[in-house]
Amino acid sequence: MPAPPPHSPTSEEDIRWMRRALHLAEQGQGAVEPNPMVGCVIVRDGQPIAEGFHQRFGGPHAERDAVANVPAGVSLAGTTWYVTLEPCCHTGKTPPCTEAVLAARPARVVVAMRDPFPKVDGGGLQQIRAAGIDVQVGVCQEQAEDLNAPYLKRVRSGRPWVIAKWAMTLDGRIATATGNSQWISGEASRAEVHRLRGRCDAVIVGGGTAEADNPTLNARPPGPRTPTRIVVSASGRLAVDSNLVQTIDQGPVQLFASADAAGLQPLVDAGVEVIQFDSDSPSDRLAMVLDHCGAANMTNVLVEGGGDLLGGLFDLDAIDEYHVFIAPRIVGGAAAVSPLGGQGRNKISDSPVFATPQVSRCGDDVYVTARRVSESPPKSVSFNP
Repeated sequence: MPAPPPHSPTSEEDIRWMRRALHLAEQGQGAVEPNPMVGCVIVRDGQPIAEGFHQRFGGPHAERDAVANVPAGVSLAGTTWYVTLEPCCHTGKTPPCTEAVLAARPARVVVAMRDPFPKVDGGGLQQIRAAGIDVQVGVCQEQAEDLNAPYLKRVRSGRPWVIAKWAMTLDGRIATATGNSQWISGEASRAEVHRLRGRCDAVIVGGGTAEADNPTLNARPPGPRTPTRIVVSASGRLAVDSNLVQTIDQGPVQLFASADAAGLQPLVDAGVEVIQFDSDSPSDRLAMVLDHCGAANMTNVLVEGGGDLLGGLFDLDAIDEYHVFIAPRIVGGAAAVSPLGGQGRNKISDSPVFATPQVSRCGDDVYVTARRVSESPPKSVSFNP
């Protein structure tokens, strides 16, 4: 077996092409889950030969998509491949990507990060190295881990990436003291929420929100995913004539309720999947919801309220990302509703730390997105991107 060639140092060109591969990978968002988003660029002498990305779940992975785009008669021998995630080495819905790499006989394969999926987890890298091909791992690693943070969380913890969303006034209220909340945000913000729903596996609300707002919780127009609509209500607060139940043909509806909740059979008869809590602890119940979503291979779940549900998830330290729409309105009132209920934090120093938030405009509203900084940040790479 030939010995692998000496490790090649990272160059500005490596960073350039890996960033291109990451840009390609992002185009699969919402269509490839529960698989990760992956991009691939094949280069010779500083010029791209072909590129590809994982476009949909069950379809060709990025490496095979790139090979399919190679011009007729062009040899891939001696090329450099830039791949945002370790090539898979097992047969799933598609053949192993390592076979496509080895058949092409590249001189070098540059990978942003190792895939922690148990059936891969270094095995793909080992196969490619064993063939005498130079393999480099860690180029733009932090960007790759950030791109696939939801996938990585599900693989490592068994739970989905939790996105909290709310619209609030300038004085931080999501409803008036009487419970009125429609509409705080403008049309542009509501359209953005529909786009967000359309790339998530589930949209979750509490029973109070389902009762007060009578939402449909689907994506209009439909996105790449059809989210499961989930209501969390120990007392089983979901009316048979609600918009959720009446639109069950547009997407699954699940109700998490206590075992002793009354009057649930009509919901079951209407097609609602009722899942019974096995604990009286509010935190255990929310953990059960997340575990159930993870077991169903859900990667991203969107929680739209109300304050008790969001507060409970916040207290459980389960929220990974926030999408907040701030409208140019003020309602006032000590009894007006705030976004997060629950116990909250006793000290500011105990509150979550966020990476630099993204701030933009949605019509007249201000749109803020932020991700919590991991307690164990991704391993840094040895260059300045």
